[in-house]
Amino acid sequence: MEYLRLGSSGLQVSRVILGCMSYGDPDRGRHEWSLGLDDSRPFFREAVEAGITTFDTANAYSDGSSEEITGKLLKEFTRREETVIATKVYNRMGPGPNGSGLSRGAIMTQLDASLRRLGTDYVDLYQIHRYDVNTPIEETMEALHDVVRAGKVRYLGASSMWAWQFAQAQYVADLGGWTRFVSMQDQYNLIQREEEREMHPFCLDQGVGVLPWSPLARGKLTRDWDEATKRSETDRFGQTLYKQAEESDRRVSATVAEIATERGVSRAQVALAWMLHKPAVTAPIFGATKPGHVADAVAAVDLELSDKELERLEEHYAPHVPAGF
Repeated sequence: MEYLRLGSSGLQVSRVILGCMSYGDPDRGRHEWSLGLDDSRPFFREAVEAGITTFDTANAYSDGSSEEITGKLLKEFTRREETVIATKVYNRMGPGPNGSGLSRGAIMTQLDASLRRLGTDYVDLYQIHRYDVNTPIEETMEALHDVVRAGKVRYLGASSMWAWQFAQAQYVADLGGWTRFVSMQDQYNLIQREEEREMHPFCLDQGVGVLPWSPLARGKLTRDWDEATKRSETDRFGQTLYKQAEESDRRVSATVAEIATERGVSRAQVALAWMLHKPAVTAPIFGATKPGHVADAVAAVDLELSDKELERLEEHYAPHVPAGF
């Protein structure tokens, strides 16, 4: 396993990150396809044994049960000081003004709840899950700075938003003398590359690490296009994605399959290896629910693609409207 600094910060993360949205009580929240505690255990064990040190979750995943499982299983297989735990805040977790959003009250309330569920007294990377248009960005950035100063959070990150909103947040942090974001978690993969236009150049310029979500396009890059899974049939958010430019997207997916066959590797390895060639990308966040998923992600770290293969993977791309905000 390789390890990189997250942007220009001092935080080191593994080159691939285990996404923990896949783990949670299927009867809680909106992820009925998620795996419970016992079914999740083998994936955490394999990830730790493979050298993965970084794990990404969110308070809203399976109504908090993803954080509970993540915290419990990491205690079983690794030591806290050797682990990077990332979680998020924004989505609704309860009634009232502090149940969602990025107000000062919501951040303070929801962070303490996340710490209890994770069973830790600090989060390595605390990320805003989305941009809150209903709260002044100054209030959000000052509150995030305060939880860093309190020792409850070590680094700050953001997730999907417009590049101008991210630039605004960084500018406000600088004006206030507050803590900046060190990472951007955005949707990025072979069939949704719009972040290459503004967000990724901005991150490179500002020393911000990029941690893409959905690097395999909800499985569209790892199996035949029309093949269904339990998750694809029940993931309501996922069903809103990858509906644009389907003709060109299918050609991209088919090219992934062709190169995988030529190389004698899985499609997932090819799609992840392409991403790892991108200078803005620090580490993609992959999901693992079946045997081989963790091994594929780890193997992708060492898979070198030729310039010709990279050209083939990119040649059929068509512009898309950014989605997933």
